[in-house]
Amino acid sequence: MQYLTLNNGVKMPILGFGVYQIPPEETKQAVLDAIDVGYRLIDTAQGYFNESEVGKAISECNVPRDELFITTKVWIENYGYDKCRASVLKSLEKLDLDYIDLVLLHQPFSDYYGAYKALEDLYDEGLIKAIGVSNFLPDRLTDICLFDRKVIPAVNQVETNPFNAQYVAQANMEKNGVQMEAWAPFAEGQNGIFSNETLMKIAKKQGKSPAQVILRWLIERSVVVLCKSTHKERMAENIDVFDFALDEDDMIDIMQLDKSESIFLDFRNPETVELFDEMIEIRK
Repeated sequence: MQYLTLNNGVKMPILGFGVYQIPPEETKQAVLDAIDVGYRLIDTAQGYFNESEVGKAISECNVPRDELFITTKVWIENYGYDKCRASVLKSLEKLDLDYIDLVLLHQPFSDYYGAYKALEDLYDEGLIKAIGVSNFLPDRLTDICLFDRKVIPAVNQVETNPFNAQYVAQANMEKNGVQMEAWAPFAEGQNGIFSNETLMKIAKKQGKSPAQVILRWLIERSVVVLCKSTHKERMAENIDVFDFALDEDDMIDIMQLDKSESIFLDFRNPETVELFDEMIEIRK
């Protein structure tokens, strides 16, 4: 496994396993399988409703705690100082951990200032090893990096795939000393990504799958990337990306696929904000 060093000196695996949309009843076994094939970064969230199952897998696996890197994310309903702090303590309880390696704010809306202040204090107390954000576009990320911050975000987790490559966002993160992390690297299978002519051509040349080419493309950009599967053989295939390299032509060809727009949610669109407000009401 390859590691990157965050802005506070913490080392983070460059390839991780995410549990988004894995049902709670399947999560523990999926995480155990992921750890068994070599994953050390496990990414969950309060909004995924499977933190407890991730915790059970961590407690049952045979890998020492200090070799694992566990991430969770604060749901928008828990923003504001007091609610954020209480929710992270609850996440610690559900995960059955003494500390969490990385905690992110899940969305760039509502009182993220108050929530981030709570993360800073929990970081100072040693309950969190690194803090950051998720889905923060360059303007919001620069805002939280510059104004009244004690701790610069270590990570910003954003949608990143060949169709939404986030080159401009990555340059902004690097300027601010923030590590970029990719969710949905496979665009959740949309737009025919696995049968894309460019990706298939590179995959054939490299003797790899289109999925492996995508993961390698992100790794060579020094982007931490999360992938997900409930099939152990696919988990093993996804982590088998450290024995080849893309050449400059490959990188340029993949660059041509970028449409610079989200496949899922436009966080600049007021309707996206309204959607999260509706989700909060539904979950109540």
